Amino acid sequence: MSDTAIDPRMSGRAAPKRPLRLSWSDPRFRAIVWQLVILGIVGVIAWYLAYNTHKNLEVRRIATGFGFLDRVAGLPIGEAPIYYNPAESTYGRALLVGVLNTLKVSVVGIVLATILGTLIGIGRLSKNWLMAKLTAFYVETIRDLPLLLQLLFWYTILQGLPPPKTATDIGGVAFLSNRGLKLPMLEWETAHTAALTAFAAGLVGTWWWNRRARLAQEATGERPAVWPVACGLLLALPLGVWLVLGAPFHWEIPVLRGFNFQGGGNISPEYFALLLGLVTYTAGYIAEIVRSGIQAVHLGQWEAAGALGLKRGAILRHIVLPQALRVIIPPMTSQYLNLTKNSSLAVAIGYQELVSIANTTLNQTGQAIEGIAVIMAVYLTISLSISLFMNWYNAHIALVER
Repeated sequence: MSDTAIDPRMSGRAAPKRPLRLSWSDPRFRAIVWQLVILGIVGVIAWYLAYNTHKNLEVRRIATGFGFLDRVAGLPIGEAPIYYNPAESTYGRALLVGVLNTLKVSVVGIVLATILGTLIGIGRLSKNWLMAKLTAFYVETIRDLPLLLQLLFWYTILQGLPPPKTATDIGGVAFLSNRGLKLPMLEWETAHTAALTAFAAGLVGTWWWNRRARLAQEATGERPAVWPVACGLLLALPLGVWLVLGAPFHWEIPVLRGFNFQGGGNISPEYFALLLGLVTYTAGYIAEIVRSGIQAVHLGQWEAAGALGLKRGAILRHIVLPQALRVIIPPMTSQYLNLTKNSSLAVAIGYQELVSIANTTLNQTGQAIEGIAVIMAVYLTISLSISLFMNWYNAHIALVER
């Protein structure tokens, strides 16, 4: 055998780690030193800002802390998804109402913008000349107009609707006026809560059975039927719970009394204008993402599927879009985050979401730093939640080499 030293990489063994030398010539030592220096500089800057802020607040005799959250707000809020009374509710509850209002417009906006943007993006690739040109005109126009201008435009249009006394009657159960859209509302009872809980449990059970069926298919080649279990858990179970608890089903119809409608549900002009502006604006960007994602799929996929006799719609649904999702999802995440953050423009049209209520709170209490910190913490939490979910979904649909 040769006395030549054997390369550890060739022998299959891991190369021994070189000991760290406390010398400037060692690059690892230099990297550690520079990281400690940078951390030290950042720490000094953070300490100086905190000390300077605390000192200025003491000079101006401004109280600090989040104790103001337990004080009675006295702040009127037009739309509150939960119980709120200005005479007895606290600033903490007022901010919670703002968070829920932000989520209400963000979640609904994300769903509607995804649907509208996907349809427009597919329309841009249509072989119908008129469809392709109309969708292209929509995308180019809507993206060139500032979002704030669009929100003001939609709000002005909705304010031009007739007053409640001459509201537009929709089937005798819904009414459209400058006070908003009045809709019938189901009188919620315990049976409905139980049925909704049963439906949620059915979703979990359906997911578990689908996972078990997939594993069985991988092991035996035969996949147990999922749809009978899904129908039983998602339809029969909630319906059975609802029937056992009395099957209550009563609608509250809005009625004109005085100068406004009483009863039923209401979609305010401020909420509708904000939702409409966010959806139409974001859908323009989503449409381009969808279009580019579809075009990223090789043309041979279309040709091969067409050779098998599949129609264009079936090819798009079952072959092209599933592959395009791997290109669409990452930039789509940014648009979801933008829609959520753009909801803060609601203050311009009077919709009381988090930023609007927090601004009023800090003006009344003088707790500017705490108010801004609450806004930043909420938006950071929402944004990170969206990013984590989208990253999980992107990893779930990614191609795995085996």
